[in-house]
Amino acid sequence: MCSVENGSTRTMSSHSMNVEEESSSRILEAAKWLLAVLLVGAGIAGFYYFSQWLLIFRILLFLAVFGSALFVASRTHVGVRLVAGVRESIREARKVVWPTRPETIQTTLVVLGMVLLMGVMLWMVDWFLGFVLRRLTGMGA
Repeated sequence: MCSVENGSTRTMSSHSMNVEEESSSRILEAAKWLLAVLLVGAGIAGFYYFSQWLLIFRILLFLAVFGSALFVASRTHVGVRLVAGVRESIREARKVVWPTRPETIQTTLVVLGMVLLMGVMLWMVDWFLGFVLRRLTGMGA
């Protein structure tokens, strides 16, 4: 940008242009977040305002407004990073080698067996300590 002052031209420093762009970017971000919050509030208010409607229609209305709020929020800097993170998580989850059905069943049976074994062991310890205490206190005679 150039400005003419007393017949001379001056170029605005890039620093001041960056400050202006950053300021307008912050305002736009705040406006997007405000709009998203207002949409959620409007969805909740609409859900109760239209109480004479069937429940399914009120739920669909709320979901549509909430989806719009999510769309607006996804266009913010934080939202863009969040969407990218979710996509990366999904991509990584697809790379995982999930266990086969027999492996899953075998692991489940081992866990159940250990839980049963520990339960029996704790019951035996409890019974033994109760037996000892009854003998020491003379209440089991």
